[in-house]
Amino acid sequence: MDDVDTPLNVPVLLKRRIQAAVIGPIHAEMVAALGRERAHAILDGAIRKAAIAEGQAFAAKDGPTTMASFIKLYELWTHDGALEIDILEAGDAVFNFNVTRCKYAETYKAMGLGHIGHLMSCNRDGTFCQGYDPNIELVREHTIMDGSECCTFRYSYRQASTDAASSNAGRFSKTSASDMLDEVMLESSSK
Repeated sequence: MDDVDTPLNVPVLLKRRIQAAVIGPIHAEMVAALGRERAHAILDGAIRKAAIAEGQAFAAKDGPTTMASFIKLYELWTHDGALEIDILEAGDAVFNFNVTRCKYAETYKAMGLGHIGHLMSCNRDGTFCQGYDPNIELVREHTIMDGSECCTFRYSYRQASTDAASSNAGRFSKTSASDMLDEVMLESSSK
C-alpha cells in the first residue's frame, strides 16, 4: 500500500469529518441512556486515549522526535486550509501560533455537532503530544470552538533531565524547527 493511503497520512480534517459522522449518533444514544455529563466523560476519555495512541504511532513511524519533527506534522492538520494560522514563534524549543480560522469547528457546527466539537478535536491537541513526545507541552487559553476569535496554541519543548538527555542524544535532529516550518509552509503553498 502506498504511504499516502495509510491512516496516518490522511488529511486530518477528512478523518475528523468521517469520525464525527459515526461518533455523533453514538454520542446522542449515550446521552439518552446515560445523561449528558456521563456521555461527555466517556467520549472525552476515549478521544484522549485515541490521541495518545495516534501520537505514539506517529513517533514510531517518524523516528526520533523533536520540536522540528512535530512542526512538520502540522501539514496534516492544515492541509487544504483546514486551519489558517498566524505563526508567532517557531524554534527548537517553542512553536507558538494563533489559529484564525478553523474548518474543524465549522465542520462540526455544520454537522450539528458543535456542542461536542471540543471533545472530538480540541482536547486531542495536547494529549497527542503525550504519545508523540511527552517533552512537548501545550498551553492553550482560547479556542474558536468555545467562541473565541482565535485559538492560542503555545507549544514548548521541555528539556529532559540530564540522564535522559544523554541517553537520547542521538534523537535530536540538526535541522532547526524554523527551517522545518519554512519547508512545510512552502510545500503547503505550492499545493
